Amino acid sequence: MNLTLHLTEACNMDCAYCVNEKSRKRMSEEVMYAACDLAFSKGSGAGICFFGGEPLLEKELIYKALDYCQVKAAQTGKKFSCRMTTNGTLLDEDIIRRSVEAGMEIGLSFDGLAQDVCRRYADGGATLADVEKSAQMLLKQMPSAYAMVTLAPQAVERYAQSVRYLHDLGFRRVTATIAYGKRVNWTDRRLETLKAQMNEIADYYSGLFAKGERFFFSPFDSKIRECISGFNPAERCHLGLRQMPVAVDGRLYPCTQFMNDESYCLGDVFSGVDTARQTEIAMRSAMPQQCRECEINKRCTNSCGCMNRLETGSESEVSPLQCTYERMLIDICDRMAEKLFGKYPEKFRRRFA
Repeated sequence: MNLTLHLTEACNMDCAYCVNEKSRKRMSEEVMYAACDLAFSKGSGAGICFFGGEPLLEKELIYKALDYCQVKAAQTGKKFSCRMTTNGTLLDEDIIRRSVEAGMEIGLSFDGLAQDVCRRYADGGATLADVEKSAQMLLKQMPSAYAMVTLAPQAVERYAQSVRYLHDLGFRRVTATIAYGKRVNWTDRRLETLKAQMNEIADYYSGLFAKGERFFFSPFDSKIRECISGFNPAERCHLGLRQMPVAVDGRLYPCTQFMNDESYCLGDVFSGVDTARQTEIAMRSAMPQQCRECEINKRCTNSCGCMNRLETGSESEVSPLQCTYERMLIDICDRMAEKLFGKYPEKFRRRFA
């Protein structure tokens, strides 16, 4: 079973696009240990993701969870995997060493050269210099670490430059998601700028591909691979099935945007999962009604109930912003893939087939 442990609702940053309410609430050791037990209770393996707030505010809790799960893995013979999403400001040599020893993946929430526009400390201070140092320290010990970029309207003109910067810094995997929610204001002009930036990133990506350099940029790789390999429902998010978040109090929910909504509560780490409720939510149609006649509905993230709820208030309604972004992205990826396949057919097949 795969669980995301929200260790704390506190954070030492105040990102301009963050939709999470901050508080001093933190997960107790009792809840953490029960969550680990639950993860090992079903299936052939257990997966834990440490999340927040900022999870490294609870570093000792992470250490205790890792120690406990490694013992559980030895006792049960089950595979244990773990990862953490962090803003990087609290990374140090000790947590990196411990992560390497445990085989824990680290995703660094880092907007590159756009960092200080949206991602500042709670007191308003800049974070770019600190996170850059953390990234260099992390990549030295963990070359597979990845950067997680959030595309926000107020920094939109900096993203192509930021992707180049992250690559030059040493990241070979970069994920990017567009900022949604009540604190975000995308205009038509900024969406046009985003399109120009994504085209610029596509040119850079193509140049690296031509040189034989492997660089993963999630918006491009996922769309191209899905076009080549076909639609795979198993790879799409299904509420309450693939990765359940655990709130600080131990309650279980189908996805992050549904946390603290009792109508979506799936049980807790002590009593276990309400499987009837989990099945009922998971069996709902993944594709919104408004998308069913669309020619690209199987290549779009319309089935993400979490994103839909964040933008429209309903898990089954897609926002105009999401539709615009997905169409933009698919068009850019298709044109880029056609060019790359035309020039480098064998290399393209090896990469995406």
